[in-house]
Amino acid sequence: MDSERATGTGDYLLPRRYARYYLENTPSLVWLLLVNVVAMLVGVRYYVETMPEVSTFLWPLYADSPAALFLMTLSLATLLPFLGRSLDEVPLSRPLAYLHTIALVWLLKMGLWTVVALNLGFDAYFPAPWAYFGIIVTHLGFVAEGLFVPHYARTTRGALLAALALALGNDLLDYGFGYYPPLRYDPGITLTAATVALSVGAVAAASWLLPRHAENEV
Repeated sequence: MDSERATGTGDYLLPRRYARYYLENTPSLVWLLLVNVVAMLVGVRYYVETMPEVSTFLWPLYADSPAALFLMTLSLATLLPFLGRSLDEVPLSRPLAYLHTIALVWLLKMGLWTVVALNLGFDAYFPAPWAYFGIIVTHLGFVAEGLFVPHYARTTRGALLAALALALGNDLLDYGFGYYPPLRYDPGITLTAATVALSVGAVAAASWLLPRHAENEV
């Protein structure tokens, strides 16, 4: 895969040696998966009180941050059958390109969305240690974790378009129908516009970060 970085964007933002340590070794990869699962459960707790008011079928789109962690957990879990092998030997396919691309877009979007949302409602959250600082730090961790994805994944034009359609569809659901994550203030037009911009920006970032899947590959 390293030999084909010319089809992507160049250098990795996260050094390759860190990706190899966390993704090629059984203890470190299992630990990373467990942290994601625990974080996902903690995130769901944030939505529990309001989830009964939302259709069960919409929960995956309503609980945005837990959904991002769930997608990333699935993405990382695809590496389990290849533990002990080099990342260069991990098989690639179009279906996996869709999964990895959408997972990365959701991580980037929700990690940055939380920072934006809490700062637009700064007075409602600051200076609470967890409600402001804790949530911002943990969600910036989404962005950091997303930097692992380019080390084992590729994308396609179709995957990027699908991610964009899903992200914008989620924005329509959130702000057009009122299913945005629980906030301590009315989101208004500013957060709505910022969220749409983040959807587009996250897809653009995924396009820049991920190498492209070759046309002659399955």
